Amino acid sequence: MSDFLGYARVSTTDQNPELQLDALNAAGCFRVWTDKASGAKTDRPQLAAVMDALRPGDTLIVWRIDRLGRSLSHLIDTVESLEKRGVAFRSLNDPIDTTTSSGKLIFQIFGALSEFERNLVRERTMAGLTAARDRGRIGGRPSSLTAAKKRQANKMRGDGVSMREIAEVLGVARSTLYRNL
Repeated sequence: MSDFLGYARVSTTDQNPELQLDALNAAGCFRVWTDKASGAKTDRPQLAAVMDALRPGDTLIVWRIDRLGRSLSHLIDTVESLEKRGVAFRSLNDPIDTTTSSGKLIFQIFGALSEFERNLVRERTMAGLTAARDRGRIGGRPSSLTAAKKRQANKMRGDGVSMREIAEVLGVARSTLYRNL
């Protein structure tokens, strides 16, 4: 007996997978696995679990292809692995059904578009960071070792105080002291 098994993914813990879960259940999924992780990550425990549960004749169903992954190579590897095991793949909101030739073609086109979108986001992010740097803004968290604390740490170090004690007095980690002194 073949089953429909669903896989849902949201990118952050703040996002709610209910829309995907409702659609997958309405599609007749016997069971649905859900990850809360970036699509760029290939190490997703619930994806591994659903892949392990799939048997020949089953169908893996996702809400949209980008829920399975955004890297074209990862998507292709995953679907080819399913195909070799006799498992079909379907996306509810994309015309993808790998049991047909046209579905396979559409799968590869959508995969390429997903990867393209991810690359555009990365490029825009990098351009924004570069523009901010050019305007004198430096990203990241401010150092917990201010200039005054650095002067105090250098004086204490000169007086022979241990790094552990200096870190305790200044309220910073020893690694912060080693990195800055």
